[in-house]
Amino acid sequence: MKNASAAFPTLAFVDIETTGSHYDRDRITEVGIKTLYPNQAQVEIWESLLNPQVFIPQNIQKLTGISPQMVEGQPDFSERAHELHRQLENKVFVAHNARFDYGFLKASFKRIGIDFKPKVLCTVKLSRHLFPEQKRHNLDTLIQVHDLQVSARHRALGDADLLLQFWKICEARFGAEKMLAAIDHVTANTSLPTHIDKDLVNQIPASPGVYIFYAENKMPLYIGKSIDMRARVLSHFQGTLTDRKEIKLSLQIRDIDWIETSGELGALLLESQLIKERLPSMNIKLRRSKDLCAWQLQEGEAGALAPALVTHRDLLPGLQENLYGLFYSRREAQQCLTAIAKRNQLCGVVLGLEKRVEQKPCFAYQVKQCKGACIGAESIATHNLRLKLALEAFRVKSWPYAGPIAIAEGEQMHVIDRWCYLGSAINQDELEELSSEGEAEFDLDIYKILKKKLSSIPSSQIVHLTRP
Repeated sequence: MKNASAAFPTLAFVDIETTGSHYDRDRITEVGIKTLYPNQAQVEIWESLLNPQVFIPQNIQKLTGISPQMVEGQPDFSERAHELHRQLENKVFVAHNARFDYGFLKASFKRIGIDFKPKVLCTVKLSRHLFPEQKRHNLDTLIQVHDLQVSARHRALGDADLLLQFWKICEARFGAEKMLAAIDHVTANTSLPTHIDKDLVNQIPASPGVYIFYAENKMPLYIGKSIDMRARVLSHFQGTLTDRKEIKLSLQIRDIDWIETSGELGALLLESQLIKERLPSMNIKLRRSKDLCAWQLQEGEAGALAPALVTHRDLLPGLQENLYGLFYSRREAQQCLTAIAKRNQLCGVVLGLEKRVEQKPCFAYQVKQCKGACIGAESIATHNLRLKLALEAFRVKSWPYAGPIAIAEGEQMHVIDRWCYLGSAINQDELEELSSEGEAEFDLDIYKILKKKLSSIPSSQIVHLTRP
């Protein structure tokens, strides 16, 4: 009788060590592979240290034990790439949190002109599928739960060996038939919609950008963004579709278009812009900012600070220091302030949420949700301080630059002024044209993207521009 395990594909258990977590600027320092062939007890081993040709941060050295001295004189990725590709060719790529290892290797191969597209099996997903009752599925948890034998934690071959051990334990417990089904379930072969040609999808670059799905008559159906557009597009069409929105999308889609960007920030900005311009039917409707309002603290009776609503006509986000919130409507602003008052036991009368009745406490005080600023039980100075602290998390950040800036990302320069996105340039003429176009409309979604991203962008990537 033929052994059931003969049906298994060849499995390459892979782990890499890197100088950090960013595909663009960080590099691989070590690769370890343990290959399990069908019906063979012996495991093939391949490992290599690589010279990343970039600095290895101290925290990474401490974690992995890989120092600059260890990789000095070692081959760089390009020198081992073809041999490594042969090791992984026609095998299922098995890794823990496979998106990381696969993403780094794919980016590294791409830099030297090799298209790397293996079938990928993530052992995090496999563990979730086989052990749904288990709360965590990180590698340290698998070591503890399944009593895996650690040889060299946070070294490539040592961690690859842990994945092989995990696989053998699962195979012994569940049997070949169930493990084959698990592979099919986890890898979830993609099934393209009827009207979409496979060649079209293959043309989509595995790079950052925005993709657009069209329905009949070139009507925008859905707009999305990703740092790997092809992988993200394919993820919409998984063979085991269970999401109603994805099923509906697959039935309606007739064409796909895409726009490449130089990185994640460009994709985020462009996606937000295009959704508002083209209004695709299956995106969450992003609201325009024409009716924006915000709270501004003003001093009133007896020195008490109270929020006053600043409407769109008088609103200058990025220029006004004393703004809190940014809301799409007066109603949304009122609801937020009410929630803040309740959470922080602030006085509704002082805040203007209730009408003052002489010598009577506010309603919140009567239900023990106010500390009594309305009747003198709490001093105005104390209430003012607590109000400022409660609102601090909602403060609208002032524009931190003297004028417009350009954020360098790959070959693109994103021009920003007072939190407004003016566009992206690829040469000096375009840069000057954008910076001289004047003020753009403030957009709350763009503000949120920039506020989050600017704090992590190195100053070396920011170019200061002047207004004409």
